[in-house]
Amino acid sequence: MLEYIIIATERNAAADMKRNTYRIPLFCIVTGLYWFSLYAYVPILSPYAESLGASYKMVGMIIGSYGFTQMLLRIPLGIISDKMGNRKLFIISGIAFSLISSLGMWFFKNPFMILIFRALSGVAASSWVAYTILFSSYFEPKDASKALGIINAVNALGQVSAMLIGGYAAQQFGQGDAFLVAAVSGVIGLALSFGVVEKAKISREPVTVPELLSVTSNRDLLVVSGLAILAQFLTFATVYGFTPVAAKNIGANDVQLGLLTAFSTLPTIFSSAASGTVFSKRYGEKKVIVASFIIMSASCAVIPFINDINMLYLSQAVGGLGRGLLFPLLMSLGIKSIDSSKRATAMGFFQAVYGIGMFIGPVFTGLIGDALGLFWGFMLSAATGFAGAIISYQLIKEEC
Repeated sequence: MLEYIIIATERNAAADMKRNTYRIPLFCIVTGLYWFSLYAYVPILSPYAESLGASYKMVGMIIGSYGFTQMLLRIPLGIISDKMGNRKLFIISGIAFSLISSLGMWFFKNPFMILIFRALSGVAASSWVAYTILFSSYFEPKDASKALGIINAVNALGQVSAMLIGGYAAQQFGQGDAFLVAAVSGVIGLALSFGVVEKAKISREPVTVPELLSVTSNRDLLVVSGLAILAQFLTFATVYGFTPVAAKNIGANDVQLGLLTAFSTLPTIFSSAASGTVFSKRYGEKKVIVASFIIMSASCAVIPFINDINMLYLSQAVGGLGRGLLFPLLMSLGIKSIDSSKRATAMGFFQAVYGIGMFIGPVFTGLIGDALGLFWGFMLSAATGFAGAIISYQLIKEEC
């Protein structure tokens, strides 16, 4: 009898291993296509909206709507997903909304409809929490950090390749066709997403309102969430907002716009990896966070004075280094003092709150740009980064 049990156990283990050999690569492909479909048109979005007659204010609203819907939906969708225990449904829905969004922006060529369909891309991005939870369930609990590292690398790869290919497509076939490239990625990703394997049981209880309130009253979480708002304000006002407009104004073509956004993103991959393992151990988390805000602020402040695309590449790459150093430390500090059973809730709160910065950053910059000129819009963003450095210095505990 014992022999049969051992054989059956070995067969089950072999079956699980066989399933893992295809479900992890498949999930990574779907994830890469998901982020590709959300970012293929990002380098040309603001210049494209401006070419359709949008004011800076309207351009800001279009860029910010992506963060606005995430701000509203991330926590509710996370709670509903936990309650249903069905992550696959949200993964399929997320990539479907991305497909609808990109098709809508390709088909309708007026700023108001671009605003509506860009907001739908924020709905799509709100499902990201389901991607991370389901992918983590494929691994043993002790390998959770490994799982998140893999899926975030796929995330970055999808974004960077999307911006490069989208920029190239816009240059060769017209800016509007970047949306079509995103839609093609969405179609393929949607078809493949039906093959994603849902794990039968995921050991995570739905979040209750009292739990949510207890987590969100944590002082450290509130501080770093506020700092993340400032960081995203600067990022979405510039990198994903008006920096491409400034580049277009100095003669950049669509391929160069794709390179510009990619150059601002690529360094974050490397500096993120070194942030908690090298820099914070040598200099301390507080000093690195303060320095990161200063770097981001400086990279923004120089934009209006640059007339050469290569110098703009350099400035944005430096800003990307600062951004990569900053966010892992903010995320780490946000959950460090939270009980392990509530850390997922804390992370959901953190991600929802920083959506405020993703929304108000481009909107405020657009308002300032219309009223006083884009120069002062960039100065506002730079001042926001400098304020983040001062607040970090004042409020982050030295022992952190």
